[in-house]
Amino acid sequence: MVSIIIRTKNEERWITLCLKAVFAQDYKDFEVIVVDNKSTDKTVSKAKAFDVKLISIDEYLPGKALNAGIAASKGDYICCLSGHCIPVNNHWLSNLIRNFDDKKTAGVYGRQEPMSFTPNFDKRDLLNMFGQDRRVQVKDSFFHNANSMIRRDVWKKIPFDDKVTNIEDRVWAKEVLNKGYNIVYEPEASVYHYHGIHQDNDAERCHNVVRILESLELAKKKKLDTEHLNVVALIPVKGSIERLGDRPLLEYTIARCKQSKFIKHTIVSTDNKGVADLAKKLGAEVPFLRTEELSADYVDLDKVLQFSLEEMEKLSIFPDVLVILEITYPFRDAGLIDNMIQQLVDKGLDSVVPVKAEYKSCWTHKDGELERMDEGFLPRALKKPFYIGLIGLGCVTYPGFIRDGSRLGDKIGIIEVSDPHSYIEVRSGKERELAAGIIDNWWKGNQ
Repeated sequence: MVSIIIRTKNEERWITLCLKAVFAQDYKDFEVIVVDNKSTDKTVSKAKAFDVKLISIDEYLPGKALNAGIAASKGDYICCLSGHCIPVNNHWLSNLIRNFDDKKTAGVYGRQEPMSFTPNFDKRDLLNMFGQDRRVQVKDSFFHNANSMIRRDVWKKIPFDDKVTNIEDRVWAKEVLNKGYNIVYEPEASVYHYHGIHQDNDAERCHNVVRILESLELAKKKKLDTEHLNVVALIPVKGSIERLGDRPLLEYTIARCKQSKFIKHTIVSTDNKGVADLAKKLGAEVPFLRTEELSADYVDLDKVLQFSLEEMEKLSIFPDVLVILEITYPFRDAGLIDNMIQQLVDKGLDSVVPVKAEYKSCWTHKDGELERMDEGFLPRALKKPFYIGLIGLGCVTYPGFIRDGSRLGDKIGIIEVSDPHSYIEVRSGKERELAAGIIDNWWKGNQ
């Protein structure tokens, strides 16, 4: 039996993907123990969705945390896996354990591969350190507990150092090598790992090294499996719903959510029971009603989103990704939502928003004077555009940013919207009149 020890600290972005990959292994005789260092996000809640044993620790030291998890385990072999590492395939565990046929083998560590959006500093380090040839180490004490396996009987004789603040794995490996054991590097037991093992501030040199490594096809573009994420669409609605063309205004947004191949739940957040009943008929979920106070004109939308996320999580709905959509944008292209979700995941962004490219002259007020923001009168082909965010048309982000009230985070991606109909926001009477005259024909041609 194998005991898989996963150390976590605020890993809600990765833990679901990590555990899904673990429980998909073809080697089935294992238990999973999560050693959590007081996560303040939803790491623990998401981990509880799986058959795991949870241990909470107050003070984090790497060896001490592993020893605590191992002490609570019962496997003959101990697998150490970081909460932000994702096994590449379902042979990962069997490829680790097969190396213990040699009784002199005390520990095995596997390959770590960068994701497509891993920073170049870290890509370089991972590609240089974790090669494609298996090796048996009798003197080299390099060992890495982000992805490793050891014998329990060896651990009983030589536990991890409880006091060191870093590289507990190498300290342990050096000691077992001194006792006559060996260490094996197994490249077929591979995980995706966002973080690197070193840092280097020489960005230009790092960039060049990574490009050379990629040109040798040592680095394939690794992407997360978007379909395994719990993607939740959240549609905030204030007051009653009017019709636009042949349909209620709300229906256009819900219909796009239903067309998405990634969205698992479409949730409408409203204080109006009539709107709630309509939303359910249209195929959305309304698991809660929000208070009327949250619909006041002076209440910021971020407050509504925070409340809605809290209510979802009370009902054990834990989104991995949130798609925020406003019903005032009915002219939404069919593929827009999924394109935004895919970009968020593939590029490791904090959020993605659609934008309109603006090439016209732009000014801003500065110190009481108008200051020109664009590049002046240049031919359009030579002019760099400003990008105007259409956040109501769509905002794909992570729950942690909503919880913090920031919504977008720092690393923002954009998708340029080319259809001018998408810019139309139905709020005023004139906008509604314009939209009503074209919505039915546009919708029929954009399914």
